[in-house]
Amino acid sequence: MDKAETLDVSNNIADKIATKNASTNSLDTADSKSSSIGSKQGVDVGATRDTPFVYLDGEEDQDQKNDVTYVCPFRGPAFGALTITNYRLYFRSLPLRDHDPPVVVDVPLGVIARVEKIGGATSRGENSYGIEIFCKDMRNLRFAHKQQNHSRRTVFEKLQSYAFPLSFSGRLFAFAHAGASGPAPPAAENGWAVYEPLAELRRMGVPNDMWRITKLNDAYGVCDSYPVVWAVPKAASDEFLRRVAQFRSRCRLPVLSWIHPRSQATITRCSQPLVGVGGKRSADDELYLSYIMEANVQSDKLAIIDARPSANAIANKAKGGGYESEEAYKNVEIHFLDIHNIHVMRESLRKVKEACYPSIDDSKWLSAIDGTLWLKHIKCILAGAVRIVDKVETMSTSVVVHCSDGWDRTAQLTALSMLLLDPYYRTLRGFEVLIEKEWLSFGHKFQQRIGHGDNRHSDADRSPVFLQFIDCVWQVSQQFPNAFEFNEHFLITIIDHLYSCRFGTFLCNTEAERVAEDLKHKTVSLWTYINGSLNQYLNPLAFSHGAQTVLRPIASMRYVKLWKGLYCRWNPSIRPQNRIYHRTRELLALQDQLIKQVSDLRMKTTSRQTAQTSTRLASPMH
Repeated sequence: MDKAETLDVSNNIADKIATKNASTNSLDTADSKSSSIGSKQGVDVGATRDTPFVYLDGEEDQDQKNDVTYVCPFRGPAFGALTITNYRLYFRSLPLRDHDPPVVVDVPLGVIARVEKIGGATSRGENSYGIEIFCKDMRNLRFAHKQQNHSRRTVFEKLQSYAFPLSFSGRLFAFAHAGASGPAPPAAENGWAVYEPLAELRRMGVPNDMWRITKLNDAYGVCDSYPVVWAVPKAASDEFLRRVAQFRSRCRLPVLSWIHPRSQATITRCSQPLVGVGGKRSADDELYLSYIMEANVQSDKLAIIDARPSANAIANKAKGGGYESEEAYKNVEIHFLDIHNIHVMRESLRKVKEACYPSIDDSKWLSAIDGTLWLKHIKCILAGAVRIVDKVETMSTSVVVHCSDGWDRTAQLTALSMLLLDPYYRTLRGFEVLIEKEWLSFGHKFQQRIGHGDNRHSDADRSPVFLQFIDCVWQVSQQFPNAFEFNEHFLITIIDHLYSCRFGTFLCNTEAERVAEDLKHKTVSLWTYINGSLNQYLNPLAFSHGAQTVLRPIASMRYVKLWKGLYCRWNPSIRPQNRIYHRTRELLALQDQLIKQVSDLRMKTTSRQTAQTSTRLASPMH
């Protein structure tokens, strides 16, 4: 096929895709994407109503005002109608001229961090009386109301009730959504079945001669923030494990995350030891770490990776925590990674928001981003993961990873290093398994870190820990664009629904809480939604044949960059004009057509060769 034919095919496919109602944002156009779950489950996706969006299953109107002004920081005030449902806030302006595009704001209520009234009875001046909404996804929204019709009061009350249902004895939208979605999809399509612990351990070759599987934590009695299924050294009995757990913060003893298929070097995760100021020791804990080291015959050393700055680890002794001393733990080397705590990260993200929204000072852009220290923090996490990869892959040394409690920085490091080491986790399904395993089953406190349905916006437990991990994955994908089966849109969709409360995947703090809430049967999994429309999330540049097995990104400030597609997407002056995943879908369609054409040509060639061979065999011999 010559160049002209290729261009013609590309243009035809692009035209077909452009005519479809393709979504422009994973949240902005829930109408165009809401059908993926409903249609899979054989139910009516949404009813046609007066509002210009398709209602999700279980979504119901709560309030509507037709005389509200959205104070847009980019285009100025826009007068229109505001609709509040139990899932979203939706505003659509009334254009002054026929050819003017309407201003549309579509925000899931779960994204809202806080709502404040602005102005009072004595307020004068245009648009000085209304409501300001602060969002978790970098946006601030301001709506002006007319004082005389008292519309602000009901809007404020409805937003409080449905954005923060847990603060008002309500339930998150995920339960209403699943309740109205009909029967659960078949197991093959059900996102709750994506991760099966025993199957994932078997994929890694466990159990084996050195590692066994235990269900000691079957009723979450040993550690309430750990999963039921653990992989532990074969030499450690269940009773011995109980004793080891007592010497670790929150009873989070070291258990297996990943094992190298050839060297048997491992990544295990845990929390800090309870050393305290007095320097307490535990013979059981010391012996247990030696079991982990001895399970890898390739090395006579064990590397302990402490995510914290050394000063913080020392300070934790005053609270009864601390770190492993090389004197007490034989054949152990300890490395501190200087990754700061949740409070530092929360403040850093706040500064990123100030720099990106609503206005950007061009003359101070670089210094503003540098001043947030966000990229420095991202670099530190990446550098820590690369160090773990080097220990496991290059030096065949087993690694134990922990921070203080082992559910924030530890999850960042184990998940990211596993992503770099194992190509399976760079597939779309494998990445879902990685999140389910390292983040959800091992007890990252999503409820507290995100604040689902909770109006305590200044809660000190909130922090963008998981967001940083997804940012790090994006950074790696920028250095290795052919190594990932999924695209940027997949990562942004995960972040959007981390906040939206439409799905049950990121609700609660631990596996034990999710089981108690019966989320598998009472909510829909995010993976059901994503896996029902895979083409949107595939990377057309992915190259599986001959791809690098192990990735070693350069963790340098020269390579780490701000993810504008996420943090700056609401600012029209800086976001990309053409959304990248539109072009991705065009490329995927073109790729499919080219593959089909190549296949057809091969079949024709094979048929022709077969026919020629038959003719040659049938001809008389001379």
